Amino acid sequence: MKQFRYRLETVLDYKTQVLDNLKSEHAVIIQKVNRKQEEIQGLHRELSGMESEFDRTKEAGATIENYRLFDMCIGRMEQIIDEEKERLKVLRKQEEEKKEEVVTAKVDTSKFEKLKDRKYREYQKEAAKADETFIEEFVSNTSRLIRHQHRG
Repeated sequence: MKQFRYRLETVLDYKTQVLDNLKSEHAVIIQKVNRKQEEIQGLHRELSGMESEFDRTKEAGATIENYRLFDMCIGRMEQIIDEEKERLKVLRKQEEEKKEEVVTAKVDTSKFEKLKDRKYREYQKEAAKADETFIEEFVSNTSRLIRHQHRG
């Protein structure tokens, strides 16, 4: 019997390649999300440091100019944090969209893999039948040959 060949193998290979590419793209976006989260945490630590320094400066008695300078710096840092949080939201949205693409591609690829498995099981059944038929014919022919030799 001929060797098993899945006629949609090229399609399955293509679908698998697409899935792998989408997974890679998804991983890159997840890295960006993680880096952005770390960046925001760093900005929060920096802001906390500024606020602590401002508190120490107030206790030591600072000039109005220093108050305004700290106020402007803290305000700007809060603004930067808010902007970075918005960028993080955009990245998370991209990550969610890419995740959906990965899931869709996985379902699509899975269909072709299951079809290949089903076709392979059918092939195995046919091969087993062919082997069984061959064995039956061999036994039958051998029996006939033996009977023929005993008669003669």
